[in-house]
Amino acid sequence: MCKIGRGHARSGTQPMKRFAVDDVEEATGTGYPAEYAGAVDGRHARRLGAAGGLTQFGVNLVRLEPGAWSSQRHWHTHEDEFVMMMEGEAVLVSDEGESVLRPGDCAGFPAGVENAHCLQNRSDADCVFLVAGGRSDKDAAFYPDIDLEAKPGRYSDPDCFRRKDGSRF
Repeated sequence: MCKIGRGHARSGTQPMKRFAVDDVEEATGTGYPAEYAGAVDGRHARRLGAAGGLTQFGVNLVRLEPGAWSSQRHWHTHEDEFVMMMEGEAVLVSDEGESVLRPGDCAGFPAGVENAHCLQNRSDADCVFLVAGGRSDKDAAFYPDIDLEAKPGRYSDPDCFRRKDGSRF
């Protein structure tokens, strides 16, 4: 019988962290090389998973200003990704085409499926979406539209981006 619950904390565990979204600062910026960073200007993320002490997966609340992209179009080898639109709308661009995501719409991207994707805010208002995904250092990411790859180790090595021929930026 499982005895984990109120008053039955296991030794070595951390207490649950409770916080409000507004308590988590919006972060901007990117690890992309300068020549590919412009697409994500206007992307703001609240790193909710990190604020909650999570290490197995990330959860971010992302706000895109008009014209901003969530990322360069990409797919992951070892990480699932899930997005849920909360406010406004964005265009989901994938190998399958384009579709508009509105509040309540969701999309999932299983690890290892070569369906490159990103969200683009083509509207005249901010949009907000929740994104969750793995944080495996085994993961690599591929960007079919540009000369960029993320090698495994991107959570332990911020210098993981390479050109497709393997050269550094």
